[in-house]
Parts: sequence; structure tokens; C-alpha cells
Amino acid sequence: MKENEGTPQIAPIVTVLEPADRGAVDRAGIGLYRTVHRDSIAEVLKDLRVRRLSAILLSATRCKAADIPRTMRVVREFPRVPAMVLLSSNGDPSAADMLALGNCGVRRIVDVRNPGGWTQLREALLKSASHERDTKAAEALAADLSGTTPDFVRFVEALFANYTGLRTVGALATSLGVLPSTMMSRFYRAHLPPPKRYLAFAGLVRAARLFENTGLSVADVANHLDHSSPQSFGRHILSYLGVSAGEFRKVYDGARMMAKFRDDLITPYRDRLATMSPLVMQTRGAKAKRQLH
Repeated sequence: MKENEGTPQIAPIVTVLEPADRGAVDRAGIGLYRTVHRDSIAEVLKDLRVRRLSAILLSATRCKAADIPRTMRVVREFPRVPAMVLLSSNGDPSAADMLALGNCGVRRIVDVRNPGGWTQLREALLKSASHERDTKAAEALAADLSGTTPDFVRFVEALFANYTGLRTVGALATSLGVLPSTMMSRFYRAHLPPPKRYLAFAGLVRAARLFENTGLSVADVANHLDHSSPQSFGRHILSYLGVSAGEFRKVYDGARMMAKFRDDLITPYRDRLATMSPLVMQTRGAKAKRQLH
């Protein structure tokens, strides 16, 4: 296994490619993604369970008849991670090879036999990954946040941005340039739910979206989100939603959990959020003016 260098914008992509294609795929991804090169679909299935991935890139010539059952599982059980076929000048896939992948559910083909194909590959991966990136969750809240203060919008965006595991309110506040005690007291004074609840619900949105991949078990999702154990993850869900991890999986997909985030933490407090400033430092004059009103 090899991962290429560079500062990625999206989660890694996992590949099963002709060896001669690996270097070119690495170079195409500099600054956008890292590659995890594997030799078989069986290894890809293992990766999907233990790490966050943006996409799967396959060479038609490397996915033979024996790989069809596992490839079908990848497509069926991990719909949140798009699978694509790389068509290059290395190797000569037969019509049967292409048909086999199509029958497995792989629908996207990226032809890199001309220079423009590499740009198309980057664009395809970025577009596909954008549906999985957690910043999309904040974009879904745009209408709800339209009447709130700019720094509350920034707070919500930070809840979802690059959510890969458990975070504390202290770490969140530090990333936003405000003291944890200051941020918590502002929520308290505004009679809003505490920041910890907003952070927990953002994590549950992420968990619900992971559970859309039926190939992930409760233990897999707990591991993805850095919970110490499946039992700890289950207690976390129970404490906030009053259901078990199994029931949570049945009831909530990503869209439903996002709706609950909005219904519980945004909609009932819209009037308070119109003036709520959890991050901006206020001068004494501004505080006095607010008290006069």
C-alpha cells in the first residue's frame, strides 16, 4: 500500500489499478486527494470499514470474474462512496470486462487516454466527494440560518466542517478563536441549548450518513467517529436521542437527522438567534447600548 504526498482537500481515494497507472493518478491528485493503492477488491472492502474515503477508482482490467461478487458488495453496501472506472492506455479491457463492471453497478467511466481526461478525473472526484464532505451539511441549513448573525453561521459551519471524530467544546471554541467559557456563557445567557448539544447533534448527523453505507456495522461507525467502543457510542446516542444504536440506524438517515438538528436546535430559537453573537468580542459600549434596548 502506498499513499501519495501533498495536502489533500478531500478524504483519500482507494484504487485497484494497473501498476503503470498509479503514478499518474498520484500526480493528478496532488493538492486534492491522497491515494491508497490496493491490489484487490477484498482489500478495498476492508478499507471501507476502517477509514473515511472519498471514492473508489478501478481499472477494468484488474476486476475479473472472481471479483464480481465483492465489487457488487462495494457498490451495494457503500453507496456514499462512489465507484469509478479508470480507462487508460495501460491494459486493454475487453467488452466483457466493461460489461461486468456495469453489471456490478459501476456507472462512471473516466477516460484518461487524452490529457483532458486527468482534469475530468479531478473534477469527477471533487464533485463526488462534495456530496460526502461535511461542509455540505452546513449548506443545507442556509435557509434556516439566513436571519441569524454571521458569527452564528460560522459557528454552525465549524460544527460540520471536516467532522471525522469526537470533539470537545473547548477544541471547537479554540478553533473559532474564542474562549470556551465565553462561548458557553453566551449560549446560556441567550437561553439556548449548550454548545455541547449542537456539537453532539452534528456528530449524529455524520453518524446517520455513515449508516447509509449498509456495509458498516455499529462498531465500524463507532470506530470511524473515534468513540472508545461500540458501547460508548450506543450510550452517546441513547443520552441524546433516547434510542439504541440499532434503532437510530433504522429511524435516521442523514437527511432525517439533519431535519432533527434543525427542528431541535434552530427553528425553536430563531428569534434569539437573530441577535446571538457567540464569537464576536463585544466592547463595553456595545454592551451598554444593548442593555438600554
